[in-house]
Amino acid sequence: MESVSLSDLLGLAAARAEKMDLTYAGALTPKEAAAVLKLAPSARLVDIRTRAELDWVGRIPGSVEIEWNSYPGSIPNPHFLTQLKREIDPEALLLFICRSGARSHNAAMAAAAAGLGNSYNVLEGFEGDKDASGQRGKVGGWRHAGLPWSQS
Repeated sequence: MESVSLSDLLGLAAARAEKMDLTYAGALTPKEAAAVLKLAPSARLVDIRTRAELDWVGRIPGSVEIEWNSYPGSIPNPHFLTQLKREIDPEALLLFICRSGARSHNAAMAAAAAGLGNSYNVLEGFEGDKDASGQRGKVGGWRHAGLPWSQS
């Protein structure tokens, strides 16, 4: 990503939030999120995928891992906000990521509603949208963007 300031990135994210009528601070593409993490060392990437997704699909180094739902059964984690507040600085920029951006949208809404106003969603998530064959990982997402990740 070309040289861009943290202020520019957060402004872009805020403009998306306004356009998309979001209740949290903003929305970032994976490359923008990676740039924010470099420019704001206290920012935290919160990976809310299930343990199974992390183990089988891959992890993002340095992320805070807190399940939004558990596997199997996609049961909501009733302790999500408590765990989040225990793991992060309440003033930090929080960038939420999941598989495709849907659960992380909900997590960013919940965090903002709980008073964590610096909450952002990472659009496209880790794996992006499904392609014409119904497979993920080829259209958008953190991994497709060539950003750091590791296989378990």
